[in-house]
Amino acid sequence: MSNVISFDDVLLVPQRSDISSRSEVNLDVELGQVKMSIPIVSSPMDTVTESSMAAAMSSAGALGVLHRYNTIEEQVKMFNLSVGTSTQSLVAAAVGASGDYLARVSRLYSEGCRVFCIDVAHGHHISVESALKSIRDKFGDSCTLIAGNVATNEGYSDLSKWGADIVRVGIGGGSICSTRIQTGHGLPTLYSVMLCNSQREMEEKPAQIMADGGIRNSGDIVKALAAGADCVMLGSLLAGTDESPGQVISTPSGDKQKIYRGMASKEAQIDWRGKARSLEGVSSTVRAKGPVREVLEELAFNVKSGLSYSGARNINELQVRARLVVQTSASQIESQTHIKMLAR
Repeated sequence: MSNVISFDDVLLVPQRSDISSRSEVNLDVELGQVKMSIPIVSSPMDTVTESSMAAAMSSAGALGVLHRYNTIEEQVKMFNLSVGTSTQSLVAAAVGASGDYLARVSRLYSEGCRVFCIDVAHGHHISVESALKSIRDKFGDSCTLIAGNVATNEGYSDLSKWGADIVRVGIGGGSICSTRIQTGHGLPTLYSVMLCNSQREMEEKPAQIMADGGIRNSGDIVKALAAGADCVMLGSLLAGTDESPGQVISTPSGDKQKIYRGMASKEAQIDWRGKARSLEGVSSTVRAKGPVREVLEELAFNVKSGLSYSGARNINELQVRARLVVQTSASQIESQTHIKMLAR
């Protein structure tokens, strides 16, 4: 039986750096045909990414993935609303792996969308293989395909072979995901990223890696990139911003909040398909955070700082230079802002 590690189990070792300013650090990444200046992707959830979020992500040099829990025409409208021709390459659309997925891709493609995310909970599945091959057969290499989620090097390898440009890596780690509780399956996202990255050099046409799930702060983003991810997908860190869907809720104490829910939660399933089956998510609220631009700027600044601690000027250098060590439970406590613990 193997031991597995998560974000809190490791730290990056500080190294000699000749970087005099964080402005020297470049976070540019190319995902398939998409060029981004911030390696952050917003999750295709109905409380995270619709038109406003996709447009704001694009304007910031990040990528938004429009959710698929709607009709084809509704998703097309989301793609066209606030999305100009100059930013279309930085807007993606999620599709399923059954039903109307090919008609959905075809319709969005005709509107100018060139980045598609095959969005299912268990991506290492025959239906994802069929969907990837069908889309590739029809559109060739003219579009960029994201697929997942997977947790293992075997899953990563198969999706790479099936035609994915980017593989979403992480099962059961999301803040509102209960897959591990309901099904007993999953792996820590960091461990999964490391497994998939180790598989890369053995692939004839290796896909890129998108870490998805369990990322709670900028330090986790740095660790994910260091472990081999090309970018990260975020849900809870972007939920609650002005651009996320949903109304602001005022609590009795005066706090402002927004709903954030997993797409496998009872509430979400009833909304988008009229009934709830396997419940692998929950519904909650997060504090209202203001403009997503400010959240992205803060995350990017802190990630650049993280790279500078390893003496790395870009993500590739980080992955070459990074040294991860396992920390004890006592070290985990010390890593927190533990003055509050001492005050008890």
